[in-house]
Amino acid sequence: MLKDVTLGQFFPGDSFLHKADPRVKLVILVVYMVFVLLASNMASLGLVLLTTLALTLCSKIRFSVLLRSLKPVVFVLMFTGVINLFFTSGETPLIDWYFIEIYPEGIRTAVFMMVRLVCLVGGSSILLSYTTSPLALTDAIESLFGPLKKIRVPVHEFAMMMTIALRFIPTLLEETDKIMSAQKARGADFESGSILQKAKALIPILIPLFVSSFRRADELAEAMECRCYRGGEGRTKLNVLKSRPSDYAFLAVMLLLCVAVVLVSKYLTFTVGLFVL
Repeated sequence: MLKDVTLGQFFPGDSFLHKADPRVKLVILVVYMVFVLLASNMASLGLVLLTTLALTLCSKIRFSVLLRSLKPVVFVLMFTGVINLFFTSGETPLIDWYFIEIYPEGIRTAVFMMVRLVCLVGGSSILLSYTTSPLALTDAIESLFGPLKKIRVPVHEFAMMMTIALRFIPTLLEETDKIMSAQKARGADFESGSILQKAKALIPILIPLFVSSFRRADELAEAMECRCYRGGEGRTKLNVLKSRPSDYAFLAVMLLLCVAVVLVSKYLTFTVGLFVL
């Protein structure tokens, strides 16, 4: 069900990650994505996976919630696994049946890429939306990109748009689920038939969803105008972001993990190369 998708949701809590400075968490998110992509062997990927599990434990978010965050990318995971499984060649095939050839290297590559995507999506969700409120995320983005205001970049408006878009993802998913349930109660069938028929069956869902989205956007604009919202010019903040020593320690640990992933990737690759020679 679409209501089980947790993308963009915020789970209030009192964990270390919930209390961390959102600006530091955004920087850590970039560092995390970098060392996930730099992992080039199973050992370095294992270190990334342990880091993701440690972040989940620090956030006090249930693992079931983390697994639900993978629902939107299940098709991408399956597609990535199949492509790497059947199109990665090696020396001795493990399965050779007609035109299908599966090599051990293909299995390792498929598992490697799928685990990398799981870590990328799971860790990003933990650091970004699950433990950071939309208001804190807006303030963090505006603060980090504040220097761009000197060249007349509308940083506040840009941050507001990003946060509103992220905030309304769960709302739109819930609205889509309600519309699908209502259409099914009226006899609509979204599962049987050809691809073209399934695409046509989505029209009764898309039209009400677009209408509802535009109505919500109009109501939000009217509410902001009624509260005299005129952008970020001259606005003050109720809660001023402050970094603590623990935030900098957290950033330092993540940087060290990034260096460790790079060293493990290069050292093991070099060692294996010497062993083969």
